[in-house]
Amino acid sequence: MSGGKALLAEEGADRVVWRLNRPEVRNAIDRDLVRALHDACAAVEEDPKIVLIIGEGTTFAAGADIAQLRERGRDDALRGINSKIFDRIHKLPMPTIGLLDGYALGGGAELAYACDFRIGTPRTRIGNPETGLGILAAAGAAWRLAELVGEPLAKEILLAGRVLTATEALDVRLLNEVVEPGDLRAAGHRLADRIAAQAPLATRLMKAVLHAPRDAHPFVDDVAQAVLFETEEKHARMTAFLERRARKGEQR
Repeated sequence: MSGGKALLAEEGADRVVWRLNRPEVRNAIDRDLVRALHDACAAVEEDPKIVLIIGEGTTFAAGADIAQLRERGRDDALRGINSKIFDRIHKLPMPTIGLLDGYALGGGAELAYACDFRIGTPRTRIGNPETGLGILAAAGAAWRLAELVGEPLAKEILLAGRVLTATEALDVRLLNEVVEPGDLRAAGHRLADRIAAQAPLATRLMKAVLHAPRDAHPFVDDVAQAVLFETEEKHARMTAFLERRARKGEQR
């Protein structure tokens, strides 16, 4: 285990678990945590791994640090302190999995939206109360949430302060799965196992193509496929598939 006080990183061969470590303030996202997340992103960009993000205690992240946020001015907003780190997490080379126990509100919700997958517990609550504080959800929710759940529901959350329960979030696939709190990490690792079983380069390129702008298609698809067609892993995996099918045919 390594990392600073705000973020702990548990390294594995094909994955890393990032643990938001500010339980005394319900893992509120402050400047120190943002800096730690940037450092963690740099490590994963250098050595691509699946990322699992979880909060210490019974809260994923209850938002930005309001005490710090209250003192921020125009220039701070224009620097995009939170939006830049969430966008960087969204663009990491391998898939990211948010493990959401308890509250994922404000900036915590926007961090969850930036992940490729989200798993929750029955006590998960997701929402964006920013307008009630005189600001807006400016770190991705204004456009990313509508892509995830559709514009009508996104407007209820962003404009009317609706907070989704775990069941509601699962129904609209904002959560991929809901498990008991004691099984949350294990569920994340089960999903990571499924991802890790795929060809790593194919997974990386599939994520990049999936996130490419519409105008980039179909060219970006063709180029990525061209790269994969020339890999030894593609040949080995397809050969193994054909051999398995041949053996099954012989057994009939």
